[in-house]
Amino acid sequence: MTTELRYLDFDYSEDTEGHGTFDAMASTPPEKSPKVQAEIARVLAWAEAAFPGARGALDEGAAWDFDLQQTREDNPRFDTFTLSLSGTEDFCAAMREQFALD
Repeated sequence: MTTELRYLDFDYSEDTEGHGTFDAMASTPPEKSPKVQAEIARVLAWAEAAFPGARGALDEGAAWDFDLQQTREDNPRFDTFTLSLSGTEDFCAAMREQFALD
């Protein structure tokens, strides 16, 4: 069963070592930030459940890792979230299937 994402729209790239990276950015008014945070939490919870205990540095043999950044403009009109998930070929295939990503 796939999970629909409303706020995160991922772009995909690969490196020369066969690892893939999914990058997403969402900018929303502060009142919608909890919805974006919930969606990010859902993606990360899936990753941990699907590949338990396998998060870490890919060059040290881990299956997946992530980086999450959040910024707020000075005049707080928008919060911006940037999420990058990197993983092995198996992780990337499972993520594509779970979230119906191209």
